[in-house]
Parts: sequence; C-alpha cells; structure tokens
Amino acid sequence: MYGTRGAGARAAATAVGAALLLAGCSSSGSAGGNGKSRAGTDIAQRPKGTDPYWVDPDGNAARQVAAYRKAGKTAEADRISRIAERPTGEWLGPENPEAEARGLTRAARQADRTALLVLYDIPHRDCGQFSQGGAADGDAYRAWIEGAARGIGDRRATVILEPDAVLHMVDGCTPDAFHEERYDLLRGAVARLGALPNTKVYLDAGNAGWQQPDQIFRPLQRAGVAQADGFAVNVSNFSSTQDSIAYGKQLSAKVGGKHFVVDTSRNGNGPYTDGDPRERWCNPPGRALGEAPTTRTADPLADAYLWVKRPGESDGTCKGGPKAGDWWPAYALKLAGAGD
Repeated sequence: MYGTRGAGARAAATAVGAALLLAGCSSSGSAGGNGKSRAGTDIAQRPKGTDPYWVDPDGNAARQVAAYRKAGKTAEADRISRIAERPTGEWLGPENPEAEARGLTRAARQADRTALLVLYDIPHRDCGQFSQGGAADGDAYRAWIEGAARGIGDRRATVILEPDAVLHMVDGCTPDAFHEERYDLLRGAVARLGALPNTKVYLDAGNAGWQQPDQIFRPLQRAGVAQADGFAVNVSNFSSTQDSIAYGKQLSAKVGGKHFVVDTSRNGNGPYTDGDPRERWCNPPGRALGEAPTTRTADPLADAYLWVKRPGESDGTCKGGPKAGDWWPAYALKLAGAGD
C-alpha cells in the first residue's frame, strides 16, 4: 500500500558513516589501501559513464558476501554479490546527520562518484506503522536538515527527500492537523538542500500502483517540487519500470515538466498481487532485483534508475521478516536469485 519502509536501514548507514569517518577511504573507492574493503570483498565502483553513484564497499550485502565466502558458500556469495556490487541509497540516521553525510559524501568524492542519500525523518513519519518515528517536532527536523546540509557541503550528492511524506497527506494517513507544518518543512528542506552547489533533490511522489497523479500534483507543488530538481517514483515499491515511467511522465506534465528518478531495486517481477492488499508492499514473496542503477534510461524525463531501497533489508515485521530496515539474508538471496 505504501512503498517506503526503510527507517531501520538508517542504523546500518550510521555505522557505515562512522566507520568512514574513522577509517577513511582509498581513492579507488575501497575502504582499504590494498584494494579490498574492510569486509574483505573485492567491491569496486561501477563504470562512471553509466552509473555515477558510489558503491559502499562495506554495506550489509558486502559483509554478507564475505561471510558466505569464508563459510565456503560460493553460490550464495555470488548471488549476494549482485546486490553488493551496485550502489544503493544511504538512509541517514537520526542522531548525527552532519557527520554521517560528511563521511558518506567524502567517501564518494574520493572514489570520484556521487553519494545517493535518502532523508527520511519527517515528524509523524509513516503514520505510526512499521517505520514510525521521525523528528520530535518541526524545530528538530529543521535542525536535522541543517546538519545533513552542512555534512554534504560542496560534495556531489543526489538526495531522495522524505519517502511517503506527501502521499500520506493525500491519502489521509497523516492527520490534517499536521499538514501545514509538513508542507512548510518540506519546502524548507528543498530550499536548503537545493542551495548546495552540487546536490540534486528529488521529492518523493508515490508510485504507479497508486494511479492518482491528479490528486498528488498540487500537494507536490505545495511541498516545493518547483524548486527541486524533480521527484522520485516507486521508492521501496515494486511497480514495473515501464509503468513507473508512464506514471512519472503523467505527473511531470502537471508539475512543469520536472524530471524524475525511478527506484528499480526490487521491481524485476513487478508488483505482488496476492494476499491482503493492505500488506502487498511488505516483504512480498517472489520479487526480483530490477534494472541496475544507471543514468541511461528509457525516457529523457527519467534522469536515473536508482536502488533507493536497499535490496535485502526488511520492509517490516510481516511475513516472517525482522524490523524495518534490518538485513534479511534469506530474503536477499531470493531477490538476487529470482530467474536463476
């Protein structure tokens, strides 16, 4: 139903950011000077011409690859490498966004790549569901955004701003009493981040499965999409790339021709259509990795295919999964092995 569910991934991103600050990164993009990541895997950056985003050499998938290789599980390691070798969104944590953003963007700069950051801390986040939480109030959120902006500085970053924040106002999930403040916070975040010299900002705009561009375009305008570089579609969701581009183009026509990015992290088999419609978004079985991240897309309005949601991290405690954002090796293996 809603497509985001990434809050728990921030804990992993916080650890990565802290490690980067402490250990630094080599110019090759690996965390160690010998060409190996600290996880012990040969995780290299992708060709910059098609995929300019930074690959984390020590993310959950990379560490899982190392663990499988150590255990002699070569087939499993090779399968998870399909995730580990691709850039994925880094979801900033709530405690120290400045240090975390600085560590991630420095690592990306040393590898001559762009950091892909997801900012997901809006007050009253996720309407009290699996990824509930967020900043305590508007002032805390403004301070959090300011910290993230200082951390990014003049380094290259692409920011996906507040998955579901606009959609949940449109569908009634977020109470009316919070709407005016949320619009103000989103406009402020777009303005602050957009003022950075090398940062692109994409405001989340739902997914093709929702099929309501006529209802969301005015709220997107109120949230500041005109000042953003564009909007993001299909974040943490499963709509096909073709359907996502069609949805993005319909929406673009209503918001001044803005460009968009598509989350293709888990849409290889399209959406799940069985079971309770209210939980089809949550750890659905039989899904697969989608198109690899790239800036070479099927439409000029689509700036990139991105893996915003980190494949292999849970949507929440449904269908046997751990809490939202926790690494789930069994699910990762199924995503990466679909079609084998």
